[in-house]
This record gives sequence, C-alpha cells and structure tokens, in this order.
Amino acid sequence: MLTLTPKAVEKIQSFLQTEETAKGKSLRVMLKPSGCAGYEYSLGFDNKRDGDTVVSQSGLDVLLDTNSAQLLENAIIDYGEDAMSSGFKISNPLEKGSCGCGKSKKF
Repeated sequence: MLTLTPKAVEKIQSFLQTEETAKGKSLRVMLKPSGCAGYEYSLGFDNKRDGDTVVSQSGLDVLLDTNSAQLLENAIIDYGEDAMSSGFKISNPLEKGSCGCGKSKKF
C-alpha cells in the first residue's frame, strides 16, 4: 500500500487549507510517460474519477489511476526541507533505474 510519512501528511494538509485550487479536492499521485527512462512522478490536487483507487491515510484521500496504482503499490511519499531545497520525495522499491538527470524513472 502507498504510504505517506507524517511530514508529507502535514504539508499536504497545509496545501489543502491554504491553496484555493486545492480546497475540496484530494491528492492525486500518478506516473506519466516522460523522459528517456520512461515515467515521471506527478502530484497534484484533483477530484475522484471513475476507476480511481482511493488510498486513505491520516484523514487524507490519495487518488491513483489504474496504471499508476500498480507501480506505486509499495511507494513511500515523504516531504523534506533543508537550506538548499524543499519538496516531496518518493521512494519506490519497484523502480529499476532512472535517466542521467534523475527526472524520469524506469519500471
């Protein structure tokens, strides 16, 4: 099952409370075709669609389309901040590699 860390949950809840475009929506996590390795992670706020898998954690619903659900089954989404950067990080044991720049992933 897809897992959100407490830091990720806290940041997502913050977005849901402060961003007008996120209010009333759920987090959508998906893999979309991209780059030289094959897929790129995409996170955003969206409404549920037919066929979506809904993963509920810590009061949040995470939406996954059929194709992404299979590839994100055991992934962990975390959020971190340091002096140089901030953002979500996805650790996925199903990844078999990535392109040279690290943007796209191979499954």
